[in-house]
Amino acid sequence: MPPFAASRHAARAGCGTKTAARHRPRAAGAVSGPIRLIMLALTETFPAVPVKVFRGLPNAESRAPCALTIGNFDGVHRGHQSLLARARAAADARGLPLCVMTFEPHPREFFTPDKAPTRIALLRDKLESLRRNGVDRVVVEHFNAHFAAQSPQAFVENVLWHGLHARWVLVGDDFRFGAKRAGDFTYLQEAGRRYGFDVEQMGSVSEGGIRISSSAVRQALADGDLEHARRLLGHGYAISGHVIHGRKLGRDLGFPTLNLRISHKRPAVSGIFVVQVHGIADQPFPGVASIGVRPTIEDAGRVLLEVHLFDFKENLYGKLVRVEFMKKLRDEARFDNLDQLTAAIAKDSADARAFFGLTAPGAAEGSGGRDFATSATDRIR
Repeated sequence: MPPFAASRHAARAGCGTKTAARHRPRAAGAVSGPIRLIMLALTETFPAVPVKVFRGLPNAESRAPCALTIGNFDGVHRGHQSLLARARAAADARGLPLCVMTFEPHPREFFTPDKAPTRIALLRDKLESLRRNGVDRVVVEHFNAHFAAQSPQAFVENVLWHGLHARWVLVGDDFRFGAKRAGDFTYLQEAGRRYGFDVEQMGSVSEGGIRISSSAVRQALADGDLEHARRLLGHGYAISGHVIHGRKLGRDLGFPTLNLRISHKRPAVSGIFVVQVHGIADQPFPGVASIGVRPTIEDAGRVLLEVHLFDFKENLYGKLVRVEFMKKLRDEARFDNLDQLTAAIAKDSADARAFFGLTAPGAAEGSGGRDFATSATDRIR
């Protein structure tokens, strides 16, 4: 275990402490099978303090009494942040670790995949946002038919009480649970009195009479209104991931790109953007990016984020970076030939340079010859 695992966050988690042992509930009932515990401990740009992440309910040895909140937390916007701040304060007042239970996939992706909302955040980014908001433990529950079929009573007994040892639970004003969404706040309060855990509810957070929600963030991103998205999120919108190999077509065109695989088919943003990339050096690097679908013949319609960094030549394969979206330039487009594609990339690059107040590129840009992770920056018919 790394030295920082003994930090206050680890202590709050109750692992191996006398407090955790003293309050350990009776043996659990039926819970999920074996799980995998992930410890996030990355650079300062990403989690600097370990977060305990459970894929499914913790096993018996890893359970400890906790303060709990439940939700999808897509984007971890300012409404979520207010809820997490209240939960953190309650956890501290009770000497408990703060646990978040979230779901993968999003329940609406399971029930109505064709009508499911776009994804604001990849799981890595969600976990980092939760960590930054004081969360000690995250349970990522696989949302499937078995989980969805649980009655409200089964959810309370098997998940909240036996599986998570919840001692205090905070939910939003629209929280429903159990098969057919039969469980509500009143049911949860009554269950808390029976089992011995406290339940509280928090209303929505609004600004200017508008509810701050994941739906509002998605709409702002779909509209290309990154400034409004920033206000809702409380920070700039970004996607993180590891740089992967591409076809190197971008390099041949004179616009090499670093490539990040997007795990979801419907990200909340698409098109061409001015970006800055964190995680390479102390200061972010400016660039221009495309996020969208590559040609079917080469990538089966999967989504890729491709970033052309200005005046940069280093090899970044395998590097974990965070791409922050600054301004939308245009929608994604199809091109009939490479000449049209190259001209479009050149204009996008010039527009992005102007955004940052950078001088015109050297002769190398637009004429090939750069050497790091590369691919095409747009789709070719």
